[in-house]
Amino acid sequence: MPNGHHEAAWRHPSTDPRRAATLKHYVDIARTAERGKLDSLFLADGVALWGNVRYNSHTLFEPLTLLSALAGATERIGLIATASTTYNEPYHLARKFASLDHLSGGRAGWNIVTSAGEDEARNFNRDARPAHALRYERATEFVEVARKLWDSWDDDAAVIDKASGVYADTDRIHPIDHNGPHFQVRGPLNIPRPVQGHPLLVQAGSSETGKEYAARFAEAVFTAQQTFAEGKAFYDDVKGRLAKYGRSPEEIKILPGISPILGRTEAEAKEREAELNALITPAYGVRQLSNMLDHDLTPYPLDGPLPDVGTFTEGAQSRFELVTGLARRENLTIRQLIERLAGGRGHRVFAGTATQVADQLEHWFTEGAADGFNVMPPTLPGGLEDFVDLVVPELQRRGLFRTEYTATTLRGHYGLARPVHRTAVKEHAA
Repeated sequence: MPNGHHEAAWRHPSTDPRRAATLKHYVDIARTAERGKLDSLFLADGVALWGNVRYNSHTLFEPLTLLSALAGATERIGLIATASTTYNEPYHLARKFASLDHLSGGRAGWNIVTSAGEDEARNFNRDARPAHALRYERATEFVEVARKLWDSWDDDAAVIDKASGVYADTDRIHPIDHNGPHFQVRGPLNIPRPVQGHPLLVQAGSSETGKEYAARFAEAVFTAQQTFAEGKAFYDDVKGRLAKYGRSPEEIKILPGISPILGRTEAEAKEREAELNALITPAYGVRQLSNMLDHDLTPYPLDGPLPDVGTFTEGAQSRFELVTGLARRENLTIRQLIERLAGGRGHRVFAGTATQVADQLEHWFTEGAADGFNVMPPTLPGGLEDFVDLVVPELQRRGLFRTEYTATTLRGHYGLARPVHRTAVKEHAA
């Protein structure tokens, strides 16, 4: 989100929407995050014009292109790009992420999405998005093909022997000959195995299908929960599913989103939150809420209750459940619901001092509701600078966060192992 995660951030005096169309804006953000020793920079993305651009700024840049540029402007921070399994082909994305991993020295991550928006489908020769179950079925085979392609080169395939004139041992480069219901891919990939073996696999769906998918493939999960109890339940649920796939709980990191609005005092933080909420354009908020719920809310009064929107969507099911549950639990009007969602679109928003924010993070972390957090500053670059300058030192004082990087790869930052090459696994079994 180039100007910040609050939907009215582009209107705030501290942001400059025109600067958000320049590479320097993102370089400065990435370097600030790296100065704070953060693990990674994560770019959300969609393949349609989001929301109502009449009333809000829009993400401009394709994430893999942008992160390739940021790879040369940074040294340690991980670089995670969102890319869809519904509107891409496995060979394309396997090659792009392998390229980013090599160019960055092993810092690439892939946020796997299935693209829930109807507008996205109409940009790719379709009248409607595929059904939720079909999207995940395709995504499962997609990732299986991508992993085979990354392993189509053995780690030692490129021998680069100038004396003999042999660049690569072709006995160590393998076609994958994949033939499945969605994809036929011969391989091999036309780039050596990534530095990390496989780029870090990230997932953000929290529906039943999404949680099962995460347990099978994901190494990090970005998730949205409003309360500690919900966060703890999600954490235990996902970790408890890993055993059936031969995985241990340590092989996946659960990272809830939090949008911290910081002030020198709690009162000042609340004032900043109110200042941002006062900049909300109701017409934009209604459009966003309608998209989340797959239900047109424009005919309904802003100060009336949320109407009956049903119990199911073929779109983003976990966000649908979160939003309808929040509205019912707190008896919110449409206007109140828009304000609650404006800061994080369902992620937790917390306004307070650096100490209070650190208390929140420590509680969720030490009590088993999170392995880390997806920090979503309300404004950029200022909100990130506040977090790095105020919250990070407090976490470091408590012994909860690094003071220096100890690894060079994204997997190293997350404490995750490099995947063993499948050929090596087969040879060991033999």
